[in-house]
Amino acid sequence: MLVFIARRLVVSVFVLFAATFVMFVLATNTGDPLADLRELPENAREAAMAERTERMRLDLPVHARYLLWLGAVATGDFGVNRQGQDVNVLLSDAVSATMQLVVAATLLAIIIGIAIGIVSALRQYSGFDHSVTFGAFVAFSLPIFWVGVLLKQYGAIEFNNWLEQPVIPAPLIVAVALAAGLAWSSLVVGDRRTRVIAFAGAAAATAGVLTFVSVTRWFTDPGLGPVVVAISAFGAAVGFSVLISGPRPNRPMYAALASAGTGTVLYFALSPVLADPGLVVIVGLAAATVVVCVVLGHVIGGVLYRREAVAAALWTGLFTGGVIFVDRMLRSFASYSASMQGRPISTVGASTPNYQGTFWELSLDSAGHLALPTLALILVSLATYTRYSRASMLEVMNQDYVRTARAKGLPERTVMTRHAFRNGLIPVTTLAAYDFGTVIGGAVVTETVFGWRAMGHLLLTGLNEADPAPVMAFFVVAGGAIVLFNMVADITYAYLDPRIRLS
Repeated sequence: MLVFIARRLVVSVFVLFAATFVMFVLATNTGDPLADLRELPENAREAAMAERTERMRLDLPVHARYLLWLGAVATGDFGVNRQGQDVNVLLSDAVSATMQLVVAATLLAIIIGIAIGIVSALRQYSGFDHSVTFGAFVAFSLPIFWVGVLLKQYGAIEFNNWLEQPVIPAPLIVAVALAAGLAWSSLVVGDRRTRVIAFAGAAAATAGVLTFVSVTRWFTDPGLGPVVVAISAFGAAVGFSVLISGPRPNRPMYAALASAGTGTVLYFALSPVLADPGLVVIVGLAAATVVVCVVLGHVIGGVLYRREAVAAALWTGLFTGGVIFVDRMLRSFASYSASMQGRPISTVGASTPNYQGTFWELSLDSAGHLALPTLALILVSLATYTRYSRASMLEVMNQDYVRTARAKGLPERTVMTRHAFRNGLIPVTTLAAYDFGTVIGGAVVTETVFGWRAMGHLLLTGLNEADPAPVMAFFVVAGGAIVLFNMVADITYAYLDPRIRLS
């Protein structure tokens, strides 16, 4: 493994050297960096052109400028742009904005896309499978700028207008309830009677929840409350334990239920601490959650079920913590919406300028600015992961080792999760590693539509101004990320499939 990593690092260094030189030559020939100064009055033109020529070293040949740039980059200095601004500062701000924008969208697209793809493969040629296939092709073909414009109109402007009188029309309630009923009935395995019962139950439950939300005008002052938090925690405990160890009561299920109970109790006990915490407090509570859940899994799981119990307790604890976090944010929605003049969903930028508020109000502000661009990126990326994971699972499910696992009498859940799913992730790993490497470079179209000043903006500005310094800073970060994540993907292959040897 160490030999493989060292070999890849050496090769990657030479690849980056060659790529940066080619990119530097291209960036310096994108235009005339003195074009705007040639239009100045004659008495100021010469001095301004001489200053910029000295700052950008335009009096030197390209290869000499590249060597000077390379020497500075080796010490961590990306230089200054043609206006004299420190590129390190610009790069830091751009990377921070890009990480906020695209990392969450990519993670959600991967998780949701893989889950939908696996279920679609297990329900091949069902109504759910056909619906997912159709929706994936539609989403994949949508242009991102068009999706962004629609989201700004209907996800922000119209939604903010609706929040003044948040009443859900009866036809919409009926339509959503029918759609939910069809979705659940297509997921259920059984005869026609079972599917009809699933359809009726899901439709009735959805209609009841939407009617309650409409009648009480829940969106004016939303919040989950202790009852919903408790139901979500214990429901997650049962769900995670069933996925990990089966539907029968066992030690992993007891550990997950203990984790859910502990989280529900701490919901009340930590109420003063969560009134207005800081980021350090939230991170500390998350770390404490991990420790407590691992301890519960070790104690309750015993020797035979320790691994499954720790996994069930940990996933339940993290889910419960996330639900509590969302509840606290929603409880601050009314005050935040009032400070935004009833327009909580933003269409431009990463945050509200000069806005001051509590930790939860600032979190809502970030969420309100992230919601639309994140949703736009998810809609486009989700289709790719859904199709890849479905195709990979269908291929793996027909392999000899999967049939052998079934022949040995293993439960279907074990066959799918421990044999098929693990090997089915290999093609998806390649795609995910490539996406993570490329998203560091930003989403140029999405950033332009939603007014984000991130990595894409840094690149476009450098190209439009014929300024190689920001362009090269962008390329070093984006290219280095692609090389790094490709190496991570190769290492992950060996973990997922023991037949692969990196040596």
